[in-house]
Amino acid sequence: MPSGELKPAGYIEALNPDQREAVEHFAGPLLVLAGAGSGKTRVLTCRIARLIEYHGVDPHFIMAVTFTNKAAQEMRNRIHKLLGAEPGGMWIGTFHAIGARILRRHGSRLGFGPDFTILDEDDSVREIKRVMDDLSVAKRWKPQAVRGAISAAKNQLVSAQEYAEIAFDPFTRVVAEVYPTYQRRLLEGNGFDFDDLLMKPVELFELYAEVLERYRNRFQFILVDEYQDTNHAQYRTLELLAREHRNLCVVGDDDQSIYGWRGADIRNILEFERDFAGARTIRLERNYRSTQLLLSAANKVIAENKNRKGKTLYTENDFGPPITLVCAADEMDEAEWIAAEIMNQLAGSAETHRSFVVLYRTNAQSRALEDAFRDADLPYRIIGGVRFYERREIRDVIAYLRLISNPKDAASFMRIVNYPRRGIGDTTLTVLLTAAREAGLAPLEAARSAREIAGMPRTGAAALEGFAQMIDRYRALTHHVRVHELLGELIVELRLLEKLREEGYEGIDRAQNVEELVAAASEFDASTALEAEDLKELGHLTEVDLFLQKIALVADVDNLDAEADAVTLMTLHNAKGLEFPVVVIAGLEEGLFPLSRAYDSLEELEEERRLFYVGITRTQRKLFLTYAKRRRRGGDWLFSSPSTFLDPLPQELLETVETQRYADRVSSRRRALDWEEWPVRWERGREPGGLRYDYTDTQDVPQLGELAEGCRVRHPRFGPGTVTELDGHGRDLKAVIDFDAVGTKKVIVRYAQLEVE
Repeated sequence: MPSGELKPAGYIEALNPDQREAVEHFAGPLLVLAGAGSGKTRVLTCRIARLIEYHGVDPHFIMAVTFTNKAAQEMRNRIHKLLGAEPGGMWIGTFHAIGARILRRHGSRLGFGPDFTILDEDDSVREIKRVMDDLSVAKRWKPQAVRGAISAAKNQLVSAQEYAEIAFDPFTRVVAEVYPTYQRRLLEGNGFDFDDLLMKPVELFELYAEVLERYRNRFQFILVDEYQDTNHAQYRTLELLAREHRNLCVVGDDDQSIYGWRGADIRNILEFERDFAGARTIRLERNYRSTQLLLSAANKVIAENKNRKGKTLYTENDFGPPITLVCAADEMDEAEWIAAEIMNQLAGSAETHRSFVVLYRTNAQSRALEDAFRDADLPYRIIGGVRFYERREIRDVIAYLRLISNPKDAASFMRIVNYPRRGIGDTTLTVLLTAAREAGLAPLEAARSAREIAGMPRTGAAALEGFAQMIDRYRALTHHVRVHELLGELIVELRLLEKLREEGYEGIDRAQNVEELVAAASEFDASTALEAEDLKELGHLTEVDLFLQKIALVADVDNLDAEADAVTLMTLHNAKGLEFPVVVIAGLEEGLFPLSRAYDSLEELEEERRLFYVGITRTQRKLFLTYAKRRRRGGDWLFSSPSTFLDPLPQELLETVETQRYADRVSSRRRALDWEEWPVRWERGREPGGLRYDYTDTQDVPQLGELAEGCRVRHPRFGPGTVTELDGHGRDLKAVIDFDAVGTKKVIVRYAQLEVE
């Protein structure tokens, strides 16, 4: 540290008091509870700059962890701008990227080479399916479900052996059988799946004290963004590294923890002060993004949650326009109204298409929106659809690169050994794989001497050896040419573009995608992968290896082009970390948002509410909330009621709108039915002083006799129980039941198949 007091840098003076307090904190554990739009990225980057510039910390001793590659690059650029120079030696990246770096260096201790392959989700599912086929396990279980169970186990640091000890039902026993074989196949193929990139570094640290000590000494200051979304494996990594120096700064928002379904544990942030005794806690509550009206609504919504540390967002921005709550007749009516309203907003204003985003709970909701946007000739883009690197033609080319990088990669070998066609049939492959398995070789290794394999067809043997020679030739080139040059030569040799164009119109698009991959490779700079020192330590690591790692870890939002002039459609989960002037949250209906299963537990319901909070706080200026009175699901029309998440919103913050189609439908029903026969429910509306008509269809509601609070019922899955609460009417009737065997559940009566005892 400097001996005397230095004048704060200009970037310090620009901070508000709470931000400055977080930035000026030096040593010891620090929890920054950063509300939405409160400038947490500025705090993180300024804190790193101050550690280097004011406290004299060598960047070599700093590690900053983000949750997306895009955030990592933004942080790197901001620090460079603050300091006027690149902070050489500092590690900035996602948990997965940092885990991959550590495994490149030390994975040999676990039996892996530094040129390992990173399997994406699709590769992982395919490998698990092959394992299930080989083991002849029960066909009733889908490989995706088995992969999900293995993924959850790895995120909890549960090994295959430990999992076998706790397997308790037919499904978990199948997982326990597949898990160890799957891991053995990964080892044989020199590959890791995404979850291994989190689990295996912990295994390294726990098995090899000298490796842990090396990184403890290396990372004297650790900063973590989005801490509320960490899982147990990530928590354990941080705990091991920071246990001695305790210079751990975590920034996050418990009110934005929305990834529990994929292993994130909100307790990591709620219990930080307990885990790191003496931690300092600073709340960032001033919002720079939204209007005060939006923040008032968000505060009311999230206050319904019990499991939170608590904070109240405020802003010095304008109060802002009211939130528009829209009732539509059905999902097409809803989508058409949204498209028309966006066009109205664009007319005569300075807004552009990219100012608008439509958020929804499930991907299936995008279908109606796409139809309406196409009909209205509105340009749009979907985030979360088929990703560039998941397209067939791109995966084929990447499989070539992966096999060139890692000759043990059996999955890539199988994908491309006969693509484009080179006369290698099923019989040839069966003979090859059998011989490879018996000899303990990877398929490519066996293919190098295919003529020597008994029973191998002559033509097939020649084709296999020619394929192996081509892969080996390009592998030798990786040490001498750039990755885009290698790709260009490979594509020409395979005549891939010509073959794709022969497929017709779609083939032309595929060929253009392959050309775009070459362009991406030409833009790739190995230094941006934070691997310069790794290249010195692992001299044989090539640019191909680093390029493959970069594209393996890319996320949907990393490819979001902020300059593309199109309306964005995406799920609420994908919207995390983004902001838009105008936001539409569609499908706010019970059973859809929140999802019906959320009522199974308080934790799930609160996470769904946090997701709604995230959606509201993406908005800079204007928010629309829409719901439909009926929605087609599985070919049937199901009537809906507005989401209970809307209930806390104060009336004075809302303006209510009915679409014309909905208003016409209500009017026609009023004329067609006698008042007394009409199954209706009137209640005080959300518009001040108004009434809201809520049509409740009573058809198809099971006749249960006297279903009342306190009565005994039987559920076909949960068994007997006592009704403790009833809510709603007709098709929307819900019951809270205290079941004798499984505790309290909330069910929708028309689906529950209850019997009154």
